[in-house]
Amino acid sequence: MNEILAPGMLVRHPTAPDWGVGQVQSRIGDRFTVNFANAGKQVIDGKSVALILVDINS
Repeated sequence: MNEILAPGMLVRHPTAPDWGVGQVQSRIGDRFTVNFANAGKQVIDGKSVALILVDINS
């Protein structure tokens, strides 16, 4: 799933729903920097965590 993520996309962390919606800021290989509404900027290891793409149309 993380293969399709690019800067600007909105995501949720599957095991930290309290972080809220995050926006992908950058991607370098399998590492993502995501700015979450309630947790600030977090670096996510895409090999360990499958971020959930947020559908803004639903």
